[in-house]
Amino acid sequence: MKYKRILLKLSGEALMGDKQHGIDSNRLEQYAQEIKKVRDMGLELAIVIGGGNIFRGVDGEKSGIDRVQGDYMGMLATVINAMALQSALEKHGMYTRLMSGLKMEQVCEPFIRRRAIRHLEKGRVVIFGAGIGNPYFTTDSTASLRAIEIEADVVLKGTRVDGVYTADPEKDPDAKKYSNVTFQEAYEKGLSIMDMTAFTLCMENDLPIIVFDMNKPGNLESIVEGKEVGTLIK
Repeated sequence: MKYKRILLKLSGEALMGDKQHGIDSNRLEQYAQEIKKVRDMGLELAIVIGGGNIFRGVDGEKSGIDRVQGDYMGMLATVINAMALQSALEKHGMYTRLMSGLKMEQVCEPFIRRRAIRHLEKGRVVIFGAGIGNPYFTTDSTASLRAIEIEADVVLKGTRVDGVYTADPEKDPDAKKYSNVTFQEAYEKGLSIMDMTAFTLCMENDLPIIVFDMNKPGNLESIVEGKEVGTLIK
């Protein structure tokens, strides 16, 4: 395997599948199967999942909700998704631990870096919920920070698009895909990969990012095996 320890970032919107809101059980099952394949290969795996299918703090602010309050509501949404993913993974026989940036002992362990690393070393899939526990930070920032803290080899950002393009491929049919791009090139060209805080964290810590289509079966396994999938930013 090309990587020993990875952090997989999933968007909350991806869990909607064909629905307009909430969690699509078929999509959740698909993700669980994909994750099991790479876990059975001996990979150490941590996951950060967003909450946009339930609530987004930025959207809440537009409707009159205080930004800080909205961000905390968004953190709770990520915990709901994390619990759903945890249940799906355990149904497939994987050992998991859910760690939270907010204190909620009944359902999550508090995030402690050394404990998280120990869980990974013991072969458990670690899911990080509730962001970093502070407002004004996205789950992209959470993914970058947690990946650095657990000394992951790479951040895999699973999306519904198969990489980074010169423009939005869903809107511009002439958009061209990058197979490789440096952090500096991505910054200069204003490519939409992660928010600036998350992107800068990865750049300053030499942590590569791979943006790929998580909805295509086999993509996650191919990346772990070292095949060129999606777009590599390093």
